[in-house]
Amino acid sequence: MYTDNLSVAKRTIVGVQFLFVAFGATVLVPLLIGINPATALFTAGLGTFLFHIITKGKVPIFLGSSFAFIAPIMAATKQWGLPGTLAGLTSVSLVYFAMSALVKWQGRKLLDRIFPPVVVGPVIILIGLSLSGSAVNMAKDCWVLAFVSLLTAVGVLTFCKGMMKLVPIISGVIVGYIVAVCMGKVDFSGVASASWIACPVTFDTLKHFEWSPFLYMIPVAIAPVIEHIGDVYAVGAVAQKDFVKEPGLHRTMLGDGVACLTSAVLGGPPETTYSEVTGAMSITKITSPAVIRVSAATAICFSIVGKLSALLQSIPQAVLGGIMLLLFGTIASVGVQNLIQRKVNMSDTRNVIIVSIMLTMGLGGAVLSSGSFAVSGIGLSAIIGVILNLILPKEKSEEHDEATK
Repeated sequence: MYTDNLSVAKRTIVGVQFLFVAFGATVLVPLLIGINPATALFTAGLGTFLFHIITKGKVPIFLGSSFAFIAPIMAATKQWGLPGTLAGLTSVSLVYFAMSALVKWQGRKLLDRIFPPVVVGPVIILIGLSLSGSAVNMAKDCWVLAFVSLLTAVGVLTFCKGMMKLVPIISGVIVGYIVAVCMGKVDFSGVASASWIACPVTFDTLKHFEWSPFLYMIPVAIAPVIEHIGDVYAVGAVAQKDFVKEPGLHRTMLGDGVACLTSAVLGGPPETTYSEVTGAMSITKITSPAVIRVSAATAICFSIVGKLSALLQSIPQAVLGGIMLLLFGTIASVGVQNLIQRKVNMSDTRNVIIVSIMLTMGLGGAVLSSGSFAVSGIGLSAIIGVILNLILPKEKSEEHDEATK
């Protein structure tokens, strides 16, 4: 029996607990791309509040750092630097705004036509596999620490139950960090010199704006937009409410877009809906949006503690690398699962062509450039997939199935 009737004390306790479910993933993204994790915590909290305002406070969703942009941010940073890349992330919000308008105008069927499972699946696979090299490079800095973190996360996923099963990332990081301290591989000088209270954001990101990274990030946003739709349906199923109808999918997309824009302006990573928190709601039977707002407020409070940020930045690369060995492989497997669950017929020549070309171009390093502009990797593969899906002829049986949906 799901309930929204909670005392203030219980609401606060559960809200803080929900933040810890999302905490590991939220701070891992900034640690991997080289920005202050406090910034990600602050923008996650602020973005969640903005989302709740736009969705009339009805949808129990927490927004956190998106893994979909790790590889593109790393690649873009090599070309335009981190400040220019972060400024370019403002384009992500435009994709959400455009999709919000399309859903409001045409409904979800248009999105299903442009981004069917045969396109979305390979995009998700590429998000995971494109970072496999980075995971190995970070892990080999100290394989002992990497395997300690990896085995801990695997153990939590395999043997733990209840809320504990939802925090494999943070469990692996904590155990790996403790072992690293015992091995003398942690430098605490940054923690000692850090102030207790610090401003987690900067306000000069847009000074570094360039059109090239701005355009580069647009196609990458396709995957998180599709993920957003799935998460809204999942949250609705858990809460036993139709959020697609009220407040509407167009409002949830608009809220996510505003959160992404705000985060980019403040120097943070793009925001996305967190299915980890949805899982926590399913276990606790608590689906109150007010609880999620407690999580958001807690994230903001944590973000201004300077010593906490310094402590997070002292985590050895090998510990994070061990977690990545599991994490990015898991993301790739979700893409495979998407193809299977959505019953994509891989004996159909048309589908084989789309998936094959997308994977080959995405992993092979294909680049499409014109002057100073270039698009490659996941973004280029997504564009190619959309085009192929629209122009390649479908079998009559497939057209009939789509018409009857």
